[in-house]
Amino acid sequence: MSKLKIKRGDNVIITTGKKDIKGKTGEVIEVIKKEGRDPRVIVAGLNIVKKHVKPSASNPQGGITEKEASIHISNVALVGKDGKAIKIGYKIEGDTKVRINKKTGETL
Repeated sequence: MSKLKIKRGDNVIITTGKKDIKGKTGEVIEVIKKEGRDPRVIVAGLNIVKKHVKPSASNPQGGITEKEASIHISNVALVGKDGKAIKIGYKIEGDTKVRINKKTGETL
């Protein structure tokens, strides 16, 4: 499996997808990487779906809950300081590998 350039805690913008979330930004809560499946991310406050929940011992009321659904990692991009999507590269500084903005060359 290849290395992912987006990590938990990064600020990302939704580049494609549903009209109500396209162009909005948010923080990555979780990166989902499973063998044999495409990588996905969950962004805080975006791509909200309603889930019908059966009553159980922990939730006796049941009902409809809202939660964030995952988005394919190719549909999000990191946000630069100007608020626009940026491309990410890598550079070796000393003995550490750091992420850089490909356009400006500054480290992230």
